[in-house]
Amino acid sequence: MKILKQLLISIYFLVFLSTQISAAEKISIVVGGIGKQIYLPAKLTEALGYFKEQGLNVELIGEQSQAGVNAANEMIAGVVQGVVGFYDHTIDLQAKGKEVMSVVQFSQAPGEVVLVSSKLADVIKSPKDFKGRTLGVTGLGSSTNFIMMYLSVKAGLKPSDVTPLAVGAGHTFIAAMKQGKIDVGITTEPTISTMLASGDAKILIDQRHPEGTIKSLGGLYPAACLYMSTKWINSHPDEVQKLANAFYKTMRFIDTHSAAEIAALLPPDFYGDSKEQYIKSLAESKRMFTKDGVMPQGGPESVLRVLQVFNEAVTGKKIDLSKTYTTKYVKAAAAKYKL
Repeated sequence: MKILKQLLISIYFLVFLSTQISAAEKISIVVGGIGKQIYLPAKLTEALGYFKEQGLNVELIGEQSQAGVNAANEMIAGVVQGVVGFYDHTIDLQAKGKEVMSVVQFSQAPGEVVLVSSKLADVIKSPKDFKGRTLGVTGLGSSTNFIMMYLSVKAGLKPSDVTPLAVGAGHTFIAAMKQGKIDVGITTEPTISTMLASGDAKILIDQRHPEGTIKSLGGLYPAACLYMSTKWINSHPDEVQKLANAFYKTMRFIDTHSAAEIAALLPPDFYGDSKEQYIKSLAESKRMFTKDGVMPQGGPESVLRVLQVFNEAVTGKKIDLSKTYTTKYVKAAAAKYKL
């Protein structure tokens, strides 16, 4: 009788726990291109089961245009609670009167490559040659747009000297370059490897690792992160901490596992044209990720310096960088898990 009673209590507890988890508030996070390698931590965290482990009900939503600016707009409108996108949007949005913060910093480099059409590789050899050219970006006002405009202005051109064109990523980017709609474009893996393998493009500027980023942008460029509205963060500290716990564990997993082990956890459609190619590119660019989700020292200042060169919304504005990111939650996660 005593054993039966204990068994019933255990069953009741499990049912109660299951009900609590299923009843948890759904947290919707839009990802500015869910299949992009730069945003790998989002899908990988889900695949590893870390959201569920924290008792979270997280919905990852792929942004159809694969442009971070649209993802940011959805969060500001209250459609979603968070965005997996580039940190630079937190600065841009603060300049426009919107308070958002990076909660977990996934990368210290953009993970992007500026590709030039193979047909024009002998003509376009540096950003100085962008004048009069059409530049492919994911979306107007996107982080890729920010970087391309900075490279152009830094090379001595005026913003009016170039024409940015929103072409998304993946197949739409590839088609735009093949059809001659863009002369140069900035994109991520696995699109980079696909273009190089086909011979349709060549690398002009490589920002898939810290060294290339420092060379082209003058410093580290904290890029992919989880950012949320400051108001939501302050009103949901427990949920934010659980998200930070989950993502912290993922960043440690990425740092301590091989590209092949990571790729084995992802859906086949993440590999692009070749799983082997995906693994190779991930192995080469893994250094773009932070090891613990903490904002790299000097990173925010570097991003602000880039935006101030051309971004009219930011230039001349007083930006409080301390309000664009927080390390509180990931550091608490690190102290808890000690991975």
